[in-house]
Amino acid sequence: MRVPSLLRGLGFTVALLAVGAGFTPTLSAAEPARKVGKQPITHAAYDGWRSIKDSALSRNGEWLVYALALQDGDGELVARNLKTGKEWRHPRGASPSLSADGRFVAFAITPPKAELDKAKKDKKKPEEMPKAGLGVLDLASGKVETLDRVKSFRFAKEGSRFLAAQLEKPDEKKAEPKGEAAVGDDDQRARGATAPAEGKDSKKKEPGTDLVLLEMGTAKRTTLAEVAEFLWNREGDWLAYTVSVKEAPKAQEKGKDKPVSSDSAREGVYLWRAANQQAIPLITGQGTYKGLAADEQGARLAFLSNRDEAKSEAPVFNLYGWKDGEAVSTKWASAATAGMPVGWAPAEHGRLEFSKDGGRLFFGTAPAPKAEPKDGPEPIKVDLWHWKDAELQPMQKVRAEDEKKRSFRAVVHLGDGTLVQLGSEELPDVETNENPKVALGFAPNAYLHLASWDQAYADVFALDLKTGAQTLLTKKLPWSRRSSDGPGRGSHLSPGGDFLYHFDAPTGSWRLVPTQGGEAVVLTKGLGVSFQEEEHDTPELPGPYGFAGWTAHDETLLVYDRFDVWELKPTGARNLTAGWGRAHNIALRYLRLDPDEKTIARERPLLLAGADEGTKATGFFQAPWNGTEPTRLLWADQLLGGLQKAKEAETVVFTRQRFEVFPNLWAADLRFAKPVQVTDANPQQAQYLWGKQELIEYVNADGKVLKALVTKPENFDPAKKYPLMVYIYEKYSDRLHTYQAPAPGTSINFTRFASNGYVVLRPDIVYETGYPGKSAMKCVLPAIERVAAMGFIDRSRIGIQGHSWGGYQIAYMVGQTNLFKAAEAGAPVSDMISAYGGIRWGTGMSRAFQYEKSQSRIGAPPWEQPLQFIENSPLFWVERVQTPLLMIHNDEDDAVPWYQGIEYFSALRRLGKPVWMFNFNGDKHNLAQRENQKYWTLHMDEYFDHLLLGAPRPAWMDRPVPFLERGKRDLVKVFGNSANR
Repeated sequence: MRVPSLLRGLGFTVALLAVGAGFTPTLSAAEPARKVGKQPITHAAYDGWRSIKDSALSRNGEWLVYALALQDGDGELVARNLKTGKEWRHPRGASPSLSADGRFVAFAITPPKAELDKAKKDKKKPEEMPKAGLGVLDLASGKVETLDRVKSFRFAKEGSRFLAAQLEKPDEKKAEPKGEAAVGDDDQRARGATAPAEGKDSKKKEPGTDLVLLEMGTAKRTTLAEVAEFLWNREGDWLAYTVSVKEAPKAQEKGKDKPVSSDSAREGVYLWRAANQQAIPLITGQGTYKGLAADEQGARLAFLSNRDEAKSEAPVFNLYGWKDGEAVSTKWASAATAGMPVGWAPAEHGRLEFSKDGGRLFFGTAPAPKAEPKDGPEPIKVDLWHWKDAELQPMQKVRAEDEKKRSFRAVVHLGDGTLVQLGSEELPDVETNENPKVALGFAPNAYLHLASWDQAYADVFALDLKTGAQTLLTKKLPWSRRSSDGPGRGSHLSPGGDFLYHFDAPTGSWRLVPTQGGEAVVLTKGLGVSFQEEEHDTPELPGPYGFAGWTAHDETLLVYDRFDVWELKPTGARNLTAGWGRAHNIALRYLRLDPDEKTIARERPLLLAGADEGTKATGFFQAPWNGTEPTRLLWADQLLGGLQKAKEAETVVFTRQRFEVFPNLWAADLRFAKPVQVTDANPQQAQYLWGKQELIEYVNADGKVLKALVTKPENFDPAKKYPLMVYIYEKYSDRLHTYQAPAPGTSINFTRFASNGYVVLRPDIVYETGYPGKSAMKCVLPAIERVAAMGFIDRSRIGIQGHSWGGYQIAYMVGQTNLFKAAEAGAPVSDMISAYGGIRWGTGMSRAFQYEKSQSRIGAPPWEQPLQFIENSPLFWVERVQTPLLMIHNDEDDAVPWYQGIEYFSALRRLGKPVWMFNFNGDKHNLAQRENQKYWTLHMDEYFDHLLLGAPRPAWMDRPVPFLERGKRDLVKVFGNSANR
């Protein structure tokens, strides 16, 4: 069970409005004028639909800030006082950030949509596009100060006095005269920061831009020039920043490029102190400076630089550090440091991270870079696919840039300066936490090839942080490759470092392996319940229901079965929720209120989310630590989630939604006694016909009782006959209460279809390994019959739509049944034999694993089960298809190779079957470009509306669109002025 995370998003600004709680937003120009009575949803309504983004509470719980973002238009920032109801609003506000004291909100101000549209139409270069600005809202007065062309901004985590805002490159057309202050009359230039040198930008290194420090509540501003990177310490006492200058133009001398004088000597790392508002250099000299990191105490700073070899063809980086009280930084690690592997050095792209206690600095190392030969031959563009490749060539290509930047974890102990190398080519991934004793190392190389048809695994080692000594803990655990510095997934290090803990799928048990040596302990043996997914139906072993975390000192681990929370320790286990969840068919899950929480505190009861598997009702519970039954705090026939708590108050906000109820924010305290709705994002919904959604049960062809969602029009009349629109994928019943905003997309919009007179059916599908196509038939057809038997469905007007896995199942079914009057299959696999050997181009992975272990559910390779591959392939049933079929398959599909769509289309066309296939050039598996979404949605809806509602037949269904005329259809009349850019 998942509880939705709190809606977060963007927000931006320009003019400020103070309004009360009864806000009624202005409808976009694309929306229809209000008429008497409710109207069906039209495509013109989409752009003006709003979502709530980036909601945040002030620490005292007094202020709620968020952005109201339109699907396609200018949104606004909203700041609401939860005690008084007073609101401040600002047009085009996004990405709000509250100061620690809760007095100010910094936010981005997006460029007007009209300007962005014009720039796109004029084909402006990225650097010529309109840029976002910055707004700073004083919550006491509602006053907003703005700053143009700001690319990033940041308060210190615990500081409120200053806001740092980094500007974009100057607009050449509007550049200020040299020497003129960039911001305000009280502008200051900090020492070591002057105007950039003239000349073209360097291709090797980006020059910095102005960083403006705004003192909150005053007009005082300080500008630091040519800043490339900046970092506040936690309390905001100081700000570290790097300076990168423009390279000077080169002059010709005797046929050679000769650099003329520049200000590169000013490059370096500087420290600006809030107390005296002055900057001092910690290190200077031509070179690159990057990777700023500060410890929790604000006493240390670390960074990387290649200053000592800046003029080399392949400069080597060193690790530098500074400690409070020192005048300059010192070198903490280099290629020559004891403990550094021979030929290695600190890595340019390695992540720097202090331990929370400040005693250790973790960083990346790698083989020292070498200069590329200048006079060597140009490489031939050819790949060699080798049977011994650990990873296929396409996967290596996708990961090539990451491989160039790969680094291996090392640690410097700051007390004595000792360097210990932890990671290596054999242990490319290392997991660390706050414990000072041990890390985990993952050795996947021996198993990488298995990912093509099975999954990746790794041997896991305990790594001594003091010596680097390795102790093998277990072999061949499931593993997932991440970034060069990220840990493996599937096994983890306990917070105190005492245990490796992981779920063992073959035995279905949670296990502890002591990192200091000793036998593994099975924690869940003989408890009488399953801790792995009970309804799992793919060929791979089922995974766990998950875990909540550890209590302090590695005392106990909290994990889930299907319904309850368990407390596990080597000496025993107990059901913390007393089996109440299972007894009431309610899945209970721990809610983490503090995003910085490392361990689960016993000082207060557990706060849990609950979801009824039968009714799909949800709520919040409180559970004591003594193992007695939980107490229900709030329960509703809705989907509740997104819980967020103020840091220093009992105030919380959360969302509650149903199919017909937008997930607005509600405020309450932790007792949830009197929750109050505090947002109203889409009041215009009241003018549209919507729909009601209900849950039904049906029996599939194998006699299994399953669930399905049925969505009926708001003005449903059981005496009428409605067209039935079926949408399929796998399971959808858990989305009974999920709101779907009217919007264009790759698949049908259920809300729009219900609003326009369709009944929509979404049945749950379960599978038998080896027979995915037949399994779909055994579920979908009985679900349709169940609804049709209710008497309000016109059996001659049944349509079906699905994408990807849903598209495959539809392509299979139209070769087995003539039940459907219209079908759409998006990105379908049509030939499982060729698809098995295909590539998922987004990752470069072979698709074989999908058929042997995962969603495609054959459970074996083609040479072992050839008949099942053929039987489940729509291509081999194509002659029997009598249903008109609409398809979409894009030529840069990164999941299902688009030749699968071509194979199916070509076969249907060869047989004279009515088939249409849309290919949006350059788009991916799911449409990402909004213009493409609108174009496709219009055509797909026209197709179904004609065949199922009796709407006029669109011209494109009869007359092919020539290549030279493609995509020229004007969408403005349908979607409004934002449709075509």
